[in-house]
Amino acid sequence: MPDVRHDDFGTARRHAPTWSGVQGALVGLLVTALALGVAELAAALWQVPGPVVLVGDAVVDLSPATLTAWSMDQLGEYQKPVLLSGILGMLALSAPVLGAAALNRPWVGYVGLLGFAVVGAIAVLVQPAHGPTALAALASGTGAGAVGLGVLLHQARRTRAAGESLAVSPSPSPGPGQAGPGSGTSDASDSLGRRVEEETGAAAEPAGACAAVPARRGFLIAGAGVLGTAVTTAGIGRWLAGATGAAAAREQLRLPAPQQPLPPLPGSADLDIPGLAPFRTPNTDFYRIDTALRVPRVPPQQWVLRVHGMVDRPLQLSFDDILRRDLTEADTTLTCVSNEINGDLVGNTRWLGVDLAEILREAGVAASADQILSTSTDGWTCGTPTEVVLDGRNALLAIGMAGEPLPLRHGFPARMVVPGIYGFVGATKWVTDIKLTRFADEQAYWAQRGWAVRAPIKTMCRIDVPGAFAEVPAGETIVAGVAWAQRRGIDGVEVRVDGGAWRQAELAEVPGVDTWRQWVAELPLDPGGHTIEARATDGAGDTQTGDRTDPIPDGATGWPSIRITAS
Repeated sequence: MPDVRHDDFGTARRHAPTWSGVQGALVGLLVTALALGVAELAAALWQVPGPVVLVGDAVVDLSPATLTAWSMDQLGEYQKPVLLSGILGMLALSAPVLGAAALNRPWVGYVGLLGFAVVGAIAVLVQPAHGPTALAALASGTGAGAVGLGVLLHQARRTRAAGESLAVSPSPSPGPGQAGPGSGTSDASDSLGRRVEEETGAAAEPAGACAAVPARRGFLIAGAGVLGTAVTTAGIGRWLAGATGAAAAREQLRLPAPQQPLPPLPGSADLDIPGLAPFRTPNTDFYRIDTALRVPRVPPQQWVLRVHGMVDRPLQLSFDDILRRDLTEADTTLTCVSNEINGDLVGNTRWLGVDLAEILREAGVAASADQILSTSTDGWTCGTPTEVVLDGRNALLAIGMAGEPLPLRHGFPARMVVPGIYGFVGATKWVTDIKLTRFADEQAYWAQRGWAVRAPIKTMCRIDVPGAFAEVPAGETIVAGVAWAQRRGIDGVEVRVDGGAWRQAELAEVPGVDTWRQWVAELPLDPGGHTIEARATDGAGDTQTGDRTDPIPDGATGWPSIRITAS
């Protein structure tokens, strides 16, 4: 009779690595999920960023300015999801490898968890504003991961021990013709039974196989428990972050009416052309570009604005203090310096807030203080020229946007809105600190990376209709868009086809010089492909230049152009 024991041992060895590999991958992934889930819950309870966001913020802060600018230009608002997905992807790739190694060398798994904690701690040190509570959240996740790793490794050892018992015969085979316990016939039957169970799932199992089933079941049950804990803690953490604190307070907040409300918009401020950006950008569509990977959530009852530095009378204002002040409205267009030619990183809305110049005058600004260094709750800093806030423009400490409290992603509970300059030098979201200082003494976040410190808005326009590469009927074709030159206003927009003569566009009405202005023109188009260009002229008589420059360090220049086909 053939040596069935040898054949069965080979089958067991062929099957064992497959199961072992699955076990290792599961151990790594489940432990990582548990550590992240518990850390997210702890972070939500203590209102600090979770570990993935902490590391992402550190990556942003430590990246070269050229790389940061490139990613903003290429990805825009998708920059944050791409970075966070990359971090999670790296964890997902490394976790199975560490888990597989930990099956034979448990210390590898614990060292991996320690590395998880060390990377997070370095991220906290890079961003000291997050404080010791962020470290405590990391420690909670690491501790939970260590417990989960111990449980899963224990179950994996039991499974391995049971599997090894399948590959070892309990006694040597007796000679031919012998039967009974320990006989060759019994041994062959035991081996064949195991092969049937492994290869077909049949119920004929020897005692060793029966021992392996509960062991594997125990590992799977433990894994399900770890996964359930990970999902539950992460879910509760997300719910706490969204349903309590700042989010709940914002839902309950009712903003006071302004003491001097703005008059209604002119009747023709919005041309109502399909595809043309509306005069007022809905909050849900308003662009968001900043360095915060996690939207800061500051309950208004905990928010305090500190005004200090080169002032005579330092101030400390609560949110209730702001609500008790005279509120004012302002129709203002904000523009991101990263906006490309014909880009959409620009939006217009009505803001509600307190006159920022009034707050500064109350503090008593020193004559030599030429910079307002504002700081967000996440530690980001912005340098604003002092004179542009004190020169009479509608610079606000804003608390409302389009008739409602600021959305969380746009700065709730308070932000700066300074018309006439790009957002990176005058639109600090989640602002909690204003320091009067000098440009020669302190540099803000982007100034440290070589960007401009005084960045007035350039005269610019955009073509919204028709869209790029659109097909339109030949003949008279509507071309429309928006133009902006905050603090100067728009006096004219011209369009042309295929480098021909410029034609004046019709302009919509506007409530002031700080908003964008809609424009529209009708152009005769012959069948075929065409290039349409546009340029704006501001209230100072300066026409938008056709020379193209990159957005960084102080805003792009050039005429917008689109290619379309008329048929």
